[in-house]
Amino acid sequence: MTFHITDDLAFLPLGGTGEIGMNLNVYRLDGALLAVDCGIGFGGSEFPEAEILVPDPAWLAERRDKLVGMVITHAHEDHLGAVAALWPLLRCPLYASPFAAAVLRRKLGEAGLLGEVKLHTVPLASRVLVGAFDLQFYRVAHSVPEAQALAIRTRHGIVLHTGDWKLDADPLIGPPTDEAGFAALGAEGVLAMVCDSTNALVDGYSGSEADVRVALTELVASLKGRVAVTCFATNVARVESITRAAMAAGRRVALFGRSLRNADAAARETGYFKDIPPFLDEDEAGYLPDDELLIICTGSQGEPRSALAKIAADTHPQISLGEGDTVIFSSRMIPGNEKAIMAVESALFRAGCRVITPDSEHPVHVSGHPAKEELRRLYELVKPRHAVPVHGEWRHLQQHAALARDFGAIPHLIEDGDMLRLGPDPVEVSETVQSGKLAVDGPRLLPLEGNVLGARRRMLFNGVVVGSLAVDEAGRVRGVPQISAPGLFDQGEEATNQIAADLARLVNDLPAPLRREDTALREAARTALRKAIGRRVRKRPQVELHLLRV
Repeated sequence: MTFHITDDLAFLPLGGTGEIGMNLNVYRLDGALLAVDCGIGFGGSEFPEAEILVPDPAWLAERRDKLVGMVITHAHEDHLGAVAALWPLLRCPLYASPFAAAVLRRKLGEAGLLGEVKLHTVPLASRVLVGAFDLQFYRVAHSVPEAQALAIRTRHGIVLHTGDWKLDADPLIGPPTDEAGFAALGAEGVLAMVCDSTNALVDGYSGSEADVRVALTELVASLKGRVAVTCFATNVARVESITRAAMAAGRRVALFGRSLRNADAAARETGYFKDIPPFLDEDEAGYLPDDELLIICTGSQGEPRSALAKIAADTHPQISLGEGDTVIFSSRMIPGNEKAIMAVESALFRAGCRVITPDSEHPVHVSGHPAKEELRRLYELVKPRHAVPVHGEWRHLQQHAALARDFGAIPHLIEDGDMLRLGPDPVEVSETVQSGKLAVDGPRLLPLEGNVLGARRRMLFNGVVVGSLAVDEAGRVRGVPQISAPGLFDQGEEATNQIAADLARLVNDLPAPLRREDTALREAARTALRKAIGRRVRKRPQVELHLLRV
């Protein structure tokens, strides 16, 4: 049987499958394209030259005339944090819940794009038509308000895209996951379920947000001195729990970090925090007695420019922590951030702080993702014919696939760039398209393997050498070359004088015709400088040379 892409239903992950974060998914229906989510990731120890990563949208950008819209399932950074960076390449309408739309408006405003983007605020649990895509939203519990799963009804069958979710009988903010709605969907018949795999290795249940509120209230009441709690900024239920625990203990609360202040503004704009008084400004916090202050701060993942990282390094201009103070990490450790988090914790210990993590005896965090028993429950309700594990590394996807098989679903293990045709039969990977990661570098998007980041990587591990050389019209060296080699030699070290002398000798020994042509002389001098360095250190630093003809 032959068919064309104008006749099929397909799923394509461009980010977030086979990895944690950077979620960017594409559905193709009879030639039209729909994007679901657009998030960031962190460079971490794997890519130390890049702090923020985004999925490469090149394949989608080349087909943006077919792109009818982008749906955001919820307001976490790994699902919407890349919208402002990538939207100029895609230029499609956006669809989001009221809370996610409020978060997006601030991000787009900061990027100067708010006036250009058509942002549709979609009522919760609604059904909308986006181009040829018939979309129905289902409320799910997660560690952010208004997370929603997405059912896509097509002539080929129904696909359920779960987004991030969990089962929590008492999520504190918003209703529990709509199990009745999923059961009705299962009765209708589901072709495929594209489902969260983050906690597929975890036995049992993820736990309830209500239990964390009880634990935090008891813990904060027992503490003396200043208390700092770090969590994900958009976990509105957690921020509210921390605040209520502080108020019960007679403490006032200050927010430290821009993303927390933005999340607070978005929450109040959309009707949350109604019973929570305004938070203190950062510059007010330092004047309160220690036992009357609790701060909520960014930096749960060890981000170097976050409020907590600055506090740990004692470089924050408004607040400091030390002996007798307590820091609570009310968040999970995202894979890849372990070193950064441990470095912040070590600095806090060194300052004399008590540090409490989710691994302690205090249940200060529960995950927003489904553990095995929750996954089993969803498969019981939805009964999909095919299962597509996403949102996880390969080990998570494999475990999820094994669980899906137990419920009669046919699992399909794919990764970023694999185009999975869902209809018509057979369900299989039909092609592999361009995918990858880009680094956010100010207003630019840079390929990880490109010249700029390649040079930055070499400088990071091998140092950089900059030489300045003056020559006369005949190309003979005038004066003494100047050598700067940060990361290799101290300024003024004898080795740099020897390298300068070697460089002058090597240049003067070049053939006379070559020394008269600037471009050729510059390249030859750079090679000579590289050789002079190589004789003294067994490294290949980034070498630059400035040539001045006098």
